[in-house]
Amino acid sequence: MAITTDKRTTTVPLDNRVADSSFTVVIEAPIEKVDIPAWCYSLSDAEYQACSPAHIAAGATTTPEGRRMSINVEDIGGSVMIQHYVEEIARADHLRLISHSDLFTPSGRTKLDVIWDLSVKPLDDTTCEFTNSVKSFAPSEMIDFIASQGIPLEIFRAGRGPISEAHNRQETPMFAKSIERHALTRSCL
Repeated sequence: MAITTDKRTTTVPLDNRVADSSFTVVIEAPIEKVDIPAWCYSLSDAEYQACSPAHIAAGATTTPEGRRMSINVEDIGGSVMIQHYVEEIARADHLRLISHSDLFTPSGRTKLDVIWDLSVKPLDDTTCEFTNSVKSFAPSEMIDFIASQGIPLEIFRAGRGPISEAHNRQETPMFAKSIERHALTRSCL
């Protein structure tokens, strides 16, 4: 699998997967009012922090090539992550972001590749289903980093995977409420 963020492409074998979780929640707004990219790139720092106690900061910018980027800082399981999410797909009903993230662990700094995929599909005229999917992969920097500590990837995965899944389970309903507020506020304008 290739992770591309602007001019940098990282090929990560699928067996280097660290975590993979996906959760769904109902949004009480019609799908035509939902615009996930508009929500993401206008998400305030305070609103992002309100979506999880693990969220530290968020902002939006562009890459030097002009692609939109969401920058998120989280503390997940005692490791601070700085995610540089560059959009890969940006439709009102689907936003896929790719990040070659900085991961600060108690043992030092390394990298983690993350795919954050957010989508909605209609349930009826007034509701839609929101899915928040997060997949992370160990690039070569991480493989070398954990190997230098004598930790095989499968042991790292066994510890990190459940922590990432628990975080996603906790933030998904809060993201859904935030997207819902954004959709309903936009419909009033």
